[in-house]
Amino acid sequence: MITIIAATNRYNSNTLKVAKYYQKQLKEKGVEASVFSLEHLPIDVLNTDMYGKRSEAFQKIQDMINETQKFIFVMPEYNGSYPGVLKVLIDACNFPDSFYDKKAALVGISSGKYGNIRGVDHFTGVCHYIHLNILPLRLHIPNIKTELDAEGNLIKEDTVKFTNEQIDKFINF
Repeated sequence: MITIIAATNRYNSNTLKVAKYYQKQLKEKGVEASVFSLEHLPIDVLNTDMYGKRSEAFQKIQDMINETQKFIFVMPEYNGSYPGVLKVLIDACNFPDSFYDKKAALVGISSGKYGNIRGVDHFTGVCHYIHLNILPLRLHIPNIKTELDAEGNLIKEDTVKFTNEQIDKFINF
């Protein structure tokens, strides 16, 4: 199972639009994937699901994580890194079995000109610690507001080319 994680809890985010774009592109290549937006984390996750506690609402998320063999993380840049809510997800999941020896592709996006380079690097370190194997081709999509059309499709030729290359490599990863 492949799960694409839109790594922000911001409602109607460009992150979610890019995650859905990846899902659509995978489907066109004959591969099914689900999208999970962190806006759907339990509202009280910090009090109910950390440090060995488990709510019924988070258990459904934990089950999805357990069943997933490959992840695509689409991460916006927040203050020079990735969103804290993504770290909350990782910390709330069972360690080490949630991500151990599974695979992931990383996509950074930003409204600025660097495409969340630092955030993707920071998250790569976390992935290494939890033994999540990272596809070497990590993408950085800058100026995201100019990259998407009204339907949520990526429109710049180079970006489409590189996302297709990453998706093809991810399928075979």
